[in-house]
Amino acid sequence: MLKYPCLVLDHDDTVVQSEATVNFPFFCYILNEFRPGATVTFQEYIDGCFYVGFAEMCRQNYGFTLQELQEEHRRWKEYVASHIPAPFPGIERIIRRQKEEGGLVCVVSHSSREIITRDYLHHFGMLPDAIYGSELPEYQCKPNPYPLTEIMKAYNLQPHQLLVVDDLKPAWQMANAVGCPIVFAQWGKLGQNKICQEMTALCDYAFTAVEQLESFLFEPL
Repeated sequence: MLKYPCLVLDHDDTVVQSEATVNFPFFCYILNEFRPGATVTFQEYIDGCFYVGFAEMCRQNYGFTLQELQEEHRRWKEYVASHIPAPFPGIERIIRRQKEEGGLVCVVSHSSREIITRDYLHHFGMLPDAIYGSELPEYQCKPNPYPLTEIMKAYNLQPHQLLVVDDLKPAWQMANAVGCPIVFAQWGKLGQNKICQEMTALCDYAFTAVEQLESFLFEPL
């Protein structure tokens, strides 16, 4: 019997290693296109995404308009189409074990359904049971609990039967709103001591390695 019938996984920097290898390099490029001469460090990018969220960081720090955010997203999708981030070692085994033992794997992410689908097929040869990505209106994305309430409704689940796994604060806000337990995927934020301390304090569980999550999920009840 599974400890959690439904895993709700984030995508970027929880399942795949995309922040440093894909998303930040692209943001540096697009920032130079939209705001020539403006610069951003990797730390500023990480902090902005964590504390205010990507879209709000673009608005607050660089004055991006709605049209520019839409254009950024369109060009980001083109960029990531040819840049596939590697998964964290061990995450495939968790996804497969969850499915083999009759559980659900759902994805709630600020990435797009198209990219999530591509990555799962490319790396794992399978698809999640449900994807709630950036195609949703912004007000229905994390930290809004809409994806979790929809998952519970679709599969007749209670909050304690879901486990959210994510590396960013909006996921905690989302999970906390409906009473779902949450794991801080600390393996996606190693070296970010301030963020790790804050997330560890907020979340129900925090694991520095994917293998720790596997043991937690599948150890005998």
